[in-house]
Amino acid sequence: MSRRGFAAAAAAGLSGLVTAGLAVAAQTSTGGGGGAARGSGPGRRRAPAGALRGMWLATVANRDWPSKPGLTADRQRAELLAHLDTAVERRLNAVIFQVRPTADALWPSPHEPWAQYLTGTQGKDPGWDPLGTAVEEAHARGLELHAWFNPYRVANHTDPSRLVASHPARTHPDWIVPYGGKLYYNPGLPDVRAFVQDAMLDAVQKYAVDAVHWDDYFYPYPVAGQAFDDDAAYAAHGGQFPDRAAWRRDNIDRLVRETAARIKQVRPGAKFGISPFGVWRNAATDPLGSDTRGGVQTYDDLHADTRKWVRENWIDYICPQLYWNIGFAAADYAKLVPWWAAVASGSGTGLYVGEALYKAGDPAQPAAWQDPAELSKHLTLAKNHPEVLGHVFFSAKEVAADRIGAMARVVADHYQQPAESAR
Repeated sequence: MSRRGFAAAAAAGLSGLVTAGLAVAAQTSTGGGGGAARGSGPGRRRAPAGALRGMWLATVANRDWPSKPGLTADRQRAELLAHLDTAVERRLNAVIFQVRPTADALWPSPHEPWAQYLTGTQGKDPGWDPLGTAVEEAHARGLELHAWFNPYRVANHTDPSRLVASHPARTHPDWIVPYGGKLYYNPGLPDVRAFVQDAMLDAVQKYAVDAVHWDDYFYPYPVAGQAFDDDAAYAAHGGQFPDRAAWRRDNIDRLVRETAARIKQVRPGAKFGISPFGVWRNAATDPLGSDTRGGVQTYDDLHADTRKWVRENWIDYICPQLYWNIGFAAADYAKLVPWWAAVASGSGTGLYVGEALYKAGDPAQPAAWQDPAELSKHLTLAKNHPEVLGHVFFSAKEVAADRIGAMARVVADHYQQPAESAR
């Protein structure tokens, strides 16, 4: 199941389901994680300047690009440029390109191997530089290029021997945790936190990316009957915390804060944005939470205090995945947009909304998603909230195919003028 397919199940309470690995939270039960937004000062991050019209371009499991592994470099490049051209045709202004899908790289990295989704063999040089090309060609078309990284996912299987021999997960077997049929780096290890930052920041230093972007994977989504085995790390590093959950949240908080500071050092003009699962906490759990009944709450289940990151202005933008239709009982788009707008208000953190274009016309989805106007209604509703500075659509394949014309309707209703830069 894709990260996006997971959203409906999680909102409905089926939190035991396992995602397929597509890319795509309060100090106490009442504290909500960071009260007032930080005041102005040299450390304050800036909100993005203009409206964002974005699309995700996923590479994990060849979801959007390349169409399959093993294509020639020329064919891969042609497919990539076609996606960028589609973004322009749809009057978008940003592409969020997944360049580190599974602890690997879509650029020549000194830290991690080439991604297997290019050649079919992890570590094999594809003969060109996809990230470098994407940055250059996106900018030539007037598009922003946000480099999308997944910090902790190592593999969509649990067998380290299937990784290339030089993979850091094999040279540091103590860094990895098998869970739910996948391998993850252990977020509780300081060495891991430093390494994944080095791996990601290598790309930021080398290329003029407009933003660093993370998706919704921090600690993994819960799997029924399984425990994430970080006992040794907790024993070594968790002594000052009241419980393991607080320690885990602090591990993720540290990753966010440290990465934000390093981005400013390496490429001061680049933004830092995160696209979490759309429910921080349900109001039944925390009075500061949303009027939802999500089976997953990022604060409790992924140990990601997404509300705090916004209120403390640690990041430039938040792009919650609000992948549900207006009126969906467990997680109503019409209730989540104002909740997130209130969280972002006065924080200095920009708010974009992640939109489930992939659901439009899918016969497995509720009736609302069979209506080509559903997504356009989302943008109309969001206009009532000035904190919403744009929308991002999942994902590139659907932006191009547009199964029932939902994207065309969005363009006709809301993007009549060519996109301006979101910077």
